[in-house]
Amino acid sequence: MRRETIAEGPSVAEALDVALEELGVQQDAVGYEVINEGGKRLFGLGNDKTAKVKVWLKESFANEIEDAKRSARDMLDVDESESDTTEPPAELRKDSFEHKEVGDLTDEEMDQVADEAVSAVQSMLQGFGITASIEEYEGDDGEIILDVVGDDLGVLIGRHGRTLDAIQTLASAITNRRLGYRYPVLVDIEGYRNRRRVKLEEIGRRAADRAARQSEDVKLRPMSSYERKVIHMSLREDQRIVTASEGEEPFRQVVVRPRG
Repeated sequence: MRRETIAEGPSVAEALDVALEELGVQQDAVGYEVINEGGKRLFGLGNDKTAKVKVWLKESFANEIEDAKRSARDMLDVDESESDTTEPPAELRKDSFEHKEVGDLTDEEMDQVADEAVSAVQSMLQGFGITASIEEYEGDDGEIILDVVGDDLGVLIGRHGRTLDAIQTLASAITNRRLGYRYPVLVDIEGYRNRRRVKLEEIGRRAADRAARQSEDVKLRPMSSYERKVIHMSLREDQRIVTASEGEEPFRQVVVRPRG
């Protein structure tokens, strides 16, 4: 992961926000130096030079992240060593587990899924050196949602939610391995996914409006599978356009096309 960056913005505060987004952390995780404070303008006149800051990740936070990565790898290795098979890991063979649908499980089995997933997430939090609580509830589609709640959790989200996506993937892989089947479990950090979903839906609507208005394809930035799904779902009722995913991971992106 990147440990430092130089960012620009209309003001020092906004330049700092850009840098924090690039590094995927909150401000208490970094140190920074103001390279240029930017120019002050009076009535729209004068110097409009942008502000520039150099921002770096504190060594303590960088070490926590590396420790968490090692802890997560060790955790997965332990689960793999429990099997006497020499075939590829189960999380790389999605068809190796039976997929359980909503309604397939008893309340007791649902509790077991939640318990295993919570255990996996708690172990990863320990790797980050973070103490937090995990709230569990049922999502709109019957999935189990684990929302991690605490202080200074930005390091668990990462840029565009990439660290959170990694935690999600690993938590699902470990839970699947321990249970022997797959059931939808979603990991969130202080409601980040909900806030992100609202923002993604707005991005999708703007893209649809543009595609319909200009009668041309609109390509969005590369997104995770979760983000692409949000875009597709939010636009499925829009009769003006159709959506598709193109490209290879990690550069797969949504294309919004005017309906011909």
